[in-house]
Amino acid sequence: MTATDPVLSFRAVPGPGFAAGCTVSTWVRAGGLAPPIAYVLIGHAPPRRPGETAETVAAGLMGMVDAMRLRPAAERVPIVGPRLLLRGPLVALDYGHPRFLMRLPGVGANWRRHVTAGGHACVTVGLDPIPPGAGPDAVEQYLERVVATNRAYMGATTLQAR
Repeated sequence: MTATDPVLSFRAVPGPGFAAGCTVSTWVRAGGLAPPIAYVLIGHAPPRRPGETAETVAAGLMGMVDAMRLRPAAERVPIVGPRLLLRGPLVALDYGHPRFLMRLPGVGANWRRHVTAGGHACVTVGLDPIPPGAGPDAVEQYLERVVATNRAYMGATTLQAR
């Protein structure tokens, strides 16, 4: 390494305790002439555990962003490689931790069919708090806000081969 080489820095990938506290929503959007796309939205509730602050939550989410090589939502969505696993009824996301996966709760039949058939899923990490149980309208408003304020990161993924 020389003095002119760029220095790369990555934030730490959070462990399973942080990942378990994330808010995750999944859905499929199809319409118009565009092909259907499956979505995974990862956010976090407002800080609620001892020692958790808005800054530590954002750092944990940015650790996931770095590990999955997501880019700001305003940019072209990159292909980030196969990160989804389906094992029977379970669906998990490789969020970059060397030993743990994030289980995706409640994927619907259309989402599962789309991904199983080789379709892409758009993984989005939003940095603003989102409460658990937010309905479709609240999720849509949340996405509009975090994309408009450059607080969302995206990448396209597919199933991992067995």
